[in-house]
Amino acid sequence: MAQPPFDPQLLPVDAIAGEPAVAPERLAPTWLRQRFAVHREWTPEGSERVMPDREGRPPTPASVLIALVRRATGLTVLLTQRTAHLTDHGGQISFPGGRAEDYDQDAVDTALRESEEEIGLARRHVEILGALPEYLTGTGYCVTPVVALVQPPFEVTADPSEVAAIFEVPLAFLMDGMHHQRLSVDLPSGRRSFYAMPYEGYYIWGATAGMLRNLFHFLRAE
Repeated sequence: MAQPPFDPQLLPVDAIAGEPAVAPERLAPTWLRQRFAVHREWTPEGSERVMPDREGRPPTPASVLIALVRRATGLTVLLTQRTAHLTDHGGQISFPGGRAEDYDQDAVDTALRESEEEIGLARRHVEILGALPEYLTGTGYCVTPVVALVQPPFEVTADPSEVAAIFEVPLAFLMDGMHHQRLSVDLPSGRRSFYAMPYEGYYIWGATAGMLRNLFHFLRAE
């Protein structure tokens, strides 16, 4: 079982990242399209250290969909809570997505297929903007975060074998460094540090928070 040997919600907060929030005009579809269309230099944060039981194995290719939903009040991020029984990241908050299959055309196709399978999000509602750098998880997945705009109205239905809940968080909340907590824990394999972004009753942390941090840096870069 690839579950963390600790409860992150019981750990003390080491620090708040605290960077200024991304400017509101940068959280609009037109600006986002332009940002992804033009290459700019920026520095992503490091990925996670692979757990000892996964060391020496080649990483498993995977993709997730960072779906930015076009709501009247502003963009939101579509997230899921995984069912508790899953081997990897069970019960955790995640983007829809999963491991690549041989028949997928590319990372985008993986993200779209997995989103259809997990939450029933039809491709016709999805406008791909681009991708963030690959993110290596402690559980040995090399994840491509695919960023997209999603146009309502659309329907989602959770696959009960994988998804316990589907919810949305305002993008403006997640793109504010004052909401990015830094935590750490001492494990037999060494000290592990990670981010958390609690929102209402949901505890966003680990790889999902790490990829959101990279989206944050990407949108703030000049």
